Amino acid sequence: MRPSRGVPLLVAVLTSAVLTAPTPAGAAEEGHCAHQERVRVPGAAHQRSACLADLTTAGLAGTPYTDMTDQAGLTAAATRSPSGVPGMQIDGYFPDSSRSNDTHGWRHDAQFVIRLPDRWNGGLVVTGAPGNRKQYATDEAISDQVLARGYAYAATDKGNTGVDFHLDGDRPGDAVAEWNARTTQLTRAARRAVARRYGHAPRRTYMTGVSNGGYLTRWQLENRPELYDGGVDWEGTLWAAEGRHPLLSLPVAVARMYGRATDEDMYAAGFARGSEFLWPYHEKVYWGLTQKIYRAEFDPDHDPGCPGPSAGSTTEQILAPCPSDAAYDYASRPASVHRAVERVALTGRIGRPMITLHGDLDALLPKAVDSDVYDGMVEASGRGRMHRYYTVQDGTHADGLYDTHPDRLRPILPCYRSAFDALVAWVERGVAPPADRTVGRPADGDVVDSCALGSGEAVTP
Repeated sequence: MRPSRGVPLLVAVLTSAVLTAPTPAGAAEEGHCAHQERVRVPGAAHQRSACLADLTTAGLAGTPYTDMTDQAGLTAAATRSPSGVPGMQIDGYFPDSSRSNDTHGWRHDAQFVIRLPDRWNGGLVVTGAPGNRKQYATDEAISDQVLARGYAYAATDKGNTGVDFHLDGDRPGDAVAEWNARTTQLTRAARRAVARRYGHAPRRTYMTGVSNGGYLTRWQLENRPELYDGGVDWEGTLWAAEGRHPLLSLPVAVARMYGRATDEDMYAAGFARGSEFLWPYHEKVYWGLTQKIYRAEFDPDHDPGCPGPSAGSTTEQILAPCPSDAAYDYASRPASVHRAVERVALTGRIGRPMITLHGDLDALLPKAVDSDVYDGMVEASGRGRMHRYYTVQDGTHADGLYDTHPDRLRPILPCYRSAFDALVAWVERGVAPPADRTVGRPADGDVVDSCALGSGEAVTP
């Protein structure tokens, strides 16, 4: 459930799990994990602190301080990430009545992770889980790199997880609305935890995320800009009161699964020509599941029996589409359904600088009906000067698919890392990023671990 404004601030209960490790050479003068005993996360119902020799995935793999299965498919196998960042990790949760997140055996939602490196650069990076994953999902994609740069890092499970996330809340749209509330809650709490560890609040706070985490980035910079200095949106989900959103494009994909829609119908719904080789995989894994659980979130009355009390107990059941979704027509649905979407809708009125990246072969959230539209919304709101939009040639929604199609795809992660650096230069040094463009695939070179935003043919919309 969403955090109530009337919930009193709870004093966190701290239990320590300290791993013995020598103080690294050149560590901060205050020492390894200094002030661990005084770092409390305001509002947390429970927290657990650990002093670790390495906060990155390389050091945490196989320990309780990350979850490698939660990261599956988000990065290419050959991705190189930094390591050797000592510091403190805090795991915990805020008060919540839902129980979909079983990490640490807690069976408690609104879980978070906060990482505080010994060598701090004065900044904080906040994110929310992509898809319906949990708080460790972007450890390799985001946490490793920003920790190595000296940033503190905080991630939330968004308050509900898994394929039955839509069952959380009392009315349609509540579960997604909670995502936004939990992200705001963590940002405020993490800023205060940072101040308790280092002696002052962050000088810069950045919001970022992948997929649903990209949606959170857009929403936070539109609605809570005072908390942030900027953000990077990696293929954020577009929920808009008018225009495009997944409940308009995904039913066409489901209809195609049942032989009721043609390739031309798919193109008209926004799916890119040239992405056809990805459609069989998305048909098996993404389209049916995504449509049914998000339709159930905003429009449960369309088909109360599917997904019903659960999306399924087996992989086959979970991934199976609802036959009724092949004929789903959002435009004809009751006004209450549209109001549920409007509650969480984006407007384009960002209040801080933001960079958006989207792959031109995204076969889950096609850019033509997502980031292209959102970029237009930002422009229409008069905020275009604060936005940069980069299309990544041969990029798709999940970087892990590069391993299957290395000759046809490229990972977006290296372009994301370049975009984050460009955002920091924009915010902190006034260096404007390149103009909106398509980042072309280089004729040769490393596409897994490098990406120059200025490379390739520049195409300004």
